[in-house]
Amino acid sequence: MEQRWVVLQHVEWEGPGNIAREAEKRGFKVDVRRLDRGDNVPDVDELDGLVVMGGPLGAYEEDRYPFLTAECRLLQEAVQHGRPVLGVCLGAQLLAKALGAKVFSGHGVEIGFGSVEVTAAAKEDTLFASVPDRLPVFHWHGDTFTLPHGASLLASSKMYAHQAFRIGSRAYGLQFHVEPDADTWSAWREHLPAGLIDASAAKRTQLEKVGKEIIKRFFDQAGAQ
Repeated sequence: MEQRWVVLQHVEWEGPGNIAREAEKRGFKVDVRRLDRGDNVPDVDELDGLVVMGGPLGAYEEDRYPFLTAECRLLQEAVQHGRPVLGVCLGAQLLAKALGAKVFSGHGVEIGFGSVEVTAAAKEDTLFASVPDRLPVFHWHGDTFTLPHGASLLASSKMYAHQAFRIGSRAYGLQFHVEPDADTWSAWREHLPAGLIDASAAKRTQLEKVGKEIIKRFFDQAGAQ
């Protein structure tokens, strides 16, 4: 039976990029829900896997964005039902919140090409085993979060300690971005500081290579159980 993966997208320029490409490569049906356009948050029984993308809104802004409540409920249920989950940036914050952690404004904006340091626990993790100790990523956030109870911390940066975590065996939160493809970079260009993307072609290439491997491992892990 064809697997159905739902992607929750919050703004036009924060699409799934290479996450969707890898899913489609495997023959999965990718259902992108544009919550900013009024698409519904599905029930957990409607999906085999869940991806939650980023965006400029805060995970704690339910009054402005009522769909955040439904998102957190779905994330909680997806983890409880053992569905594979990948939360990216805001998606990681929402995953943490859905599992009882706190999300709050950080002490500064972390933005642009950078890196995270993988933890000792990451060396035993399917996604991060054998990746460089200093992993190239793209940062774009100002909020941060506490770790959910029982979560394994997988990566940190100098500015923010909680950059990646796993809960159970198939739910991951990545505060950083590894999913951009050519279309993503193009969509991001007008929302980022002038010249930031265009001046770093080598970093884009490096990030895409590492990101594709991590995304591949995520889907391998998702199908392993």
